[in-house]
Amino acid sequence: MNAHQQATGSAYFIDTTKKVVETHTLAVVAANQPGVLARIIGLFAGRGYNIDSLTVSETEHEKHVSRFTIVTSGTASVVAQIKAQLDRMVLVHSVEDLTVQGNFLARELAMVKVSGQGDKRVEALRLADAFRARVVDASTESFVFELTGKPDKVDQFISLMVPLGLVEVARTGVAAISRGPDAMKI
Repeated sequence: MNAHQQATGSAYFIDTTKKVVETHTLAVVAANQPGVLARIIGLFAGRGYNIDSLTVSETEHEKHVSRFTIVTSGTASVVAQIKAQLDRMVLVHSVEDLTVQGNFLARELAMVKVSGQGDKRVEALRLADAFRARVVDASTESFVFELTGKPDKVDQFISLMVPLGLVEVARTGVAAISRGPDAMKI
């Protein structure tokens, strides 16, 4: 018996520790073939895992390779299971947990449409300037701002635009890469 079982007099151990949910950014290099994206998404959906952000694009045309940046949340054991299952997929070349490695860059692009007049319009322009958002479309009734930065910066900008007349948001999802000279293996 362990100490808990001895203290309670029970032969059964109930784990009462709270599971900590963490957000992890995964970089996945896979073959650029039909169905690979569906298989990766199916892995998450079939096991009830959530994808907070997914960005994918072909990165090496000659090698027919795509890079996926997946932001997901779960306990340490769930994230370890996700990585192991991704790594076992036939068309996946490599999987790296950028969060565990630390020291990585993550950026996101957002287009934010704001409608307003008078003081709200002036305030939206002032905040856009403070966030280094560019005006990519303007009319007498609305603006579309383009903003690039860390996801929390994008979140903050969007929340500030809500009372000023936020109409619509389009986000690319997170693109992430490790710092330093080393590259992901293919």
